[in-house]
Amino acid sequence: MSSKMKNGNNNAANVMAYNDSAIRNNLSVVEYCRTSMAALSGCTAGVLGLTGLYGAAFYIFAVTSLWIMILCKAGPSSFNKYFISRQALLTNGFFGQLFTYILCWTFIYGMVHVY
Repeated sequence: MSSKMKNGNNNAANVMAYNDSAIRNNLSVVEYCRTSMAALSGCTAGVLGLTGLYGAAFYIFAVTSLWIMILCKAGPSSFNKYFISRQALLTNGFFGQLFTYILCWTFIYGMVHVY
């Protein structure tokens, strides 16, 4: 994989090469973190008794928080060394992990709050 970046000093395009296996490994680690976050935040929402839109807002808050933590860990200026796109990092797996969140949320809510 490569992308072209324009240099401000000259008009020649510099080519930045990415290590495909390293990018896949980074995305695999992020997917594992996202799955763990979905399960833990679903359990937290269930214990707190969040229902309806409050539970959905809690999921969006958890996804956004994880995204910001990953961006901070990678570094704002050196983000391109580890990932190709910031937006793809936020949106990939959003709905897939939503099902994990809902599963844990309803299971724990049923165990704690239903008489």
